[in-house]
Amino acid sequence: MFEGPNSPYLIPFDGKFRLAAASTSPVTDDQDQIRKKRGKTRRELNKLQRLLSAGDKHAVLLVFQAMDAAGKDSTIRNVMRGVDPSGCQVTTFKRPSELELDHDFLWRSARHLPPRGHIGIFNRSYYEEVLVVRVHPELLQSQKLPSIASPEKLWQDRFRSILDHEAHLARNGTAILKFWLNVSKDEQRRRLLARLDNPDKNWKFEAGDIVERRHWDDYMNAYEQAMNATSRPWAPWYAIPADDKKYMQGRVGNIIVNALTSIGLAYPEPSDKDRATFDAARQELT
Repeated sequence: MFEGPNSPYLIPFDGKFRLAAASTSPVTDDQDQIRKKRGKTRRELNKLQRLLSAGDKHAVLLVFQAMDAAGKDSTIRNVMRGVDPSGCQVTTFKRPSELELDHDFLWRSARHLPPRGHIGIFNRSYYEEVLVVRVHPELLQSQKLPSIASPEKLWQDRFRSILDHEAHLARNGTAILKFWLNVSKDEQRRRLLARLDNPDKNWKFEAGDIVERRHWDDYMNAYEQAMNATSRPWAPWYAIPADDKKYMQGRVGNIIVNALTSIGLAYPEPSDKDRATFDAARQELT
């Protein structure tokens, strides 16, 4: 079964991760190298995606979670630039629809899981159900749930459901990598102000971002608990420093390339029957 690559930003599997100790700026001395090699990393990813598609035995699921203005969209856009669009799909999850609320909380994301040979990207994900819903428990009233013994039991049950779901995917050939883009509160403030002050960025601003910012500490607590409960070798979390966007993008790309390389992707070997077909076709064409 797939195991995520090691990294200085890998969240351990023992439940001892403490968000307060996670840096929002690079903790290694290879910042310049990581930034400068983004282009090379993209080219390597392009080659690996072709092998993934040709082999048609594995799928890749990339999950991105972060506070507003951390850089999810720009990271996805930068890292996946050059990858064949036909082999990559991005799904953004926002407020659930009435149809989605008529199903269990994993249903709407399960509909968008990548098929074998493809890379699927979740911009936000089923983790919203143990993050934003935990910070705003009043949202549970619209979820048509059976009686809830206690909120804490609900979160623990959802963690177990997520663990079972991800283990099932991993056993069936899906490599899961989960990225928390760790932006500081001060940097978020600067980026939100830029959206207000720069006319070209006004379209990015949403009043709801300010509302959610008021719950910063509650979100940090929810993230810490969620990542401790669900970081596993086959579906690891990475807390990527997000105050430096170019470094963040380079580091995310590097982890994805290392993960795909570790799978041992290769073009399928033709069978004897295939080779005979090739010979017959070659004779007809020459």
